[in-house]
Amino acid sequence: MEAGLFLSLLGLGLALVAWLVWRYGRRERALLGLPEGRIVSADTSGWRACPRPLYSARYRLAGKPDYLVQMRQHLVPVEVKPGRRAAHAYPSDVLQLGAYLLLVEEETGRRPPCGLLCYAERTFEIPYTPALRQSVVDALEEMRRLRKAHRARPQHADARRCRNCGHREHCREALA
Repeated sequence: MEAGLFLSLLGLGLALVAWLVWRYGRRERALLGLPEGRIVSADTSGWRACPRPLYSARYRLAGKPDYLVQMRQHLVPVEVKPGRRAAHAYPSDVLQLGAYLLLVEEETGRRPPCGLLCYAERTFEIPYTPALRQSVVDALEEMRRLRKAHRARPQHADARRCRNCGHREHCREALA
């Protein structure tokens, strides 16, 4: 009888631990702003690694979103910016997410309806519109044009960005 009682208590204990782990996972997922759906890949510590970047030969572009979530019949890229606190999504973050949306479309042959930008206090659902897609393609063309140019000027007037730039020590036009 003692063995039966021990096994029953052990089973209850394991069930409690499983339930606590499940609750913790749900809470963490909610804090990150991740939607319901199966996480297909992740490029953040603590989750299974994204095996390879998304790639488009046509646009000569590769990248790894923080998460790819299977929502119904679509893969949705999710980019997490835990240090950001803003009422609106930053244009640079929208463009980055747009690049991931383009890569998902190229890899799967299916146009995702949206992507998610998860800031510290808010998650933005960014629709994958033809205008966003064109902005990404235009930005890629502009980057290639500037790369071929002999001299590209800084694209900002923010001294803080210069102070934190990894190329500052080699830059002749640093603002800070």
